[in-house]
Amino acid sequence: MKAKFRPLSTGIAALSLMSFSASSVADASFSFTTQASTQKSTQIVLLEDTDKLTGVLAQLDESTDGRVTKLLALNDFTSEKGNTLHLQMVGDIESLLIVGTQDPDGLLDGPDLQNLGGKIAAALKSTSKKVNATIHLDGLGATVDTPSAHLAYGYQLRDYSFDRYLSDKSEGVSDITLVTEDAQQARKVFVDDLTHVAKGVHLARDLATEPGKNMYPQAFVDVVKAKFKGLRNVKIEVLDMRDIQKLGMGALEGVGKGSINDPRLLVIQYTGADKKDHPIALVGKGITFDTGGISLKQNTGMWAMKSDLSGAAAVAGTLYAAAQRGEAINLVGLMPLAENMPSQDAIRPGDVLETMKGVSIEIMSTDAEGRLILADAVHYAQVEFKPRMLLNIATLTGSAARALSDEYAALITRDFELSTQMMGVGERSGEHVWPLPLHPNHFEQIKSPIADIKNSGAGNPGASIGAAVVGTFIDEDLPWVHLDIAGVDWLDSDIDVAPKGSQGWGVRFMDQLVREQVK
Repeated sequence: MKAKFRPLSTGIAALSLMSFSASSVADASFSFTTQASTQKSTQIVLLEDTDKLTGVLAQLDESTDGRVTKLLALNDFTSEKGNTLHLQMVGDIESLLIVGTQDPDGLLDGPDLQNLGGKIAAALKSTSKKVNATIHLDGLGATVDTPSAHLAYGYQLRDYSFDRYLSDKSEGVSDITLVTEDAQQARKVFVDDLTHVAKGVHLARDLATEPGKNMYPQAFVDVVKAKFKGLRNVKIEVLDMRDIQKLGMGALEGVGKGSINDPRLLVIQYTGADKKDHPIALVGKGITFDTGGISLKQNTGMWAMKSDLSGAAAVAGTLYAAAQRGEAINLVGLMPLAENMPSQDAIRPGDVLETMKGVSIEIMSTDAEGRLILADAVHYAQVEFKPRMLLNIATLTGSAARALSDEYAALITRDFELSTQMMGVGERSGEHVWPLPLHPNHFEQIKSPIADIKNSGAGNPGASIGAAVVGTFIDEDLPWVHLDIAGVDWLDSDIDVAPKGSQGWGVRFMDQLVREQVK
C-alpha cells in the first residue's frame, strides 16, 4: 500500500493560507448622504430621459450654456438602462459618468439596480485603480425601498479582484458617496445586510479561484473556519477520514482515496431561530481539484477544475452572509470535500462503493464523482439534522452547460410547482435558473446489474441522470432542490456584477431563498 505523506511545499501553502482572506480585493468604501456635492473628482449621474435633465445634471447644463445637452446629442447617447457615457472637463467637473436608467418595464428592481452598480464599478475601474466618486440618485424610480443600497451592493459585487499572486497589486481604497433622500435607511440596509452578501460572494470566488495545490480539503476547512471565527450562533464540525469510515460513507471515501489529501465533510450549523425549528439544509459539492481520476480528463481546460468546489464555496458564502446579518432562521451547510486524483489507491471503473445509506453504487466513470460525494452528504444531512428543505448545489454535468449555456443554472426537483417557485427566487436574486426534467425512467436507467445503481453511462439526459443519482438518496417526501451550476460558475468574460472567472454563483440565489423561508 502506498504510504501517505504531505510534501513540504503543501505544508508551506497551508501556512500561507492564514492570510487567505486578503487574497481578494474589494477596493471601495461606501457612504450615504442627502447633501449633493460635486467636490469629488468623479461624478456619476443616473439619467432616465435625455429630454428631461434634473438635479446635478440640469444645474451643470445651465451653468455651461447647455454643454451637457450638446454632448449628449453629439455622442448619440440614449438613456436606455445600462448605457454609459464618460465625459471629461465639463464645467468644474473633471470626470462625469452618465448612466442610463430607462426601463421599458417601468421601475427598476433589485437586480436591475445591482447591475447598474456593477456597470458603474467596471466603468470607473477602467480609468483608475483608486476612485473618489459621488453617485447622484435624483428621483430614481425603483421597486425596492432603498435603491442606493442595492446600487452600492452591485458596485461591491463587481469591485473584486484576485491578486494574491500578482506582483502589481491594487493599492488604495476607493471612496464612493451615494447621494439619496433615504441616506440613513440606505446606510443601514447596506451595512447591516447587503454588504455581507457581497462578502459571501467574494469568499466563494476566493475559494474557487485559489490553485488546487493550495486548496485541498483540509485547507478549505481551515480557510472557512478562520472566516467564521467569532460569529455568533455558529457551530462548526469537521468529519475526517476516521469519521467518514466509521459512518460508512464509502462514496465520499472512495472519491478521495486517490489523493494524498484525505477527504473531509465540513458541517456548519447556524441557529438564528428557535432550536426546535427544523433547519434548511444546503449541501455543496466540494471537489477541490478534479482530474477525472482514473477516467482522466483531457488536458484542455483541466486547469479550471480548481473551481469544481464552487458548490461548497457557495454554501460557505451563504452561511457566512446569513450569520453576519443574524438572519432569523436555522441553517445547516454541508460541504463534502475531496480531491479526485488518479493513483494506485484510486477507485476504478467497475468498482462498487457502499454508501452510508446502504445503497451500493457501481462506478461507470470516476469522472462522475460529484454525485458520489453528494450521495453520502445529503443522506447524512437528513439523518443528523431532519431538515424541512434540502438544496444541493454542484458543478455536476457538462450536459447542464450545453443545455442552458451560461444564462441559467439547471434546476431539477420532483415537484414542478417547487420549480416555478425557485424560478421566482432566481429572478428576485439576479441568479436565474431553468427547470430540467426528472422522469421516473431516469431512476430506471441508473439501475446496475451488479449493484443497486450506477453513477453514469445511462444515456443522453446527463443532467437529469446526475440528479437521479443524488435523488436516490433524498427522502421522497422532503422538498428537494437540485442545482447544477456547471455552466454558470466560471465565465470567460465579464458580466455586470462580476469580472470574468469565478462568479461565486449560488450565494445570491440561496441567500434569497433563505430570506423567503424565514417564518
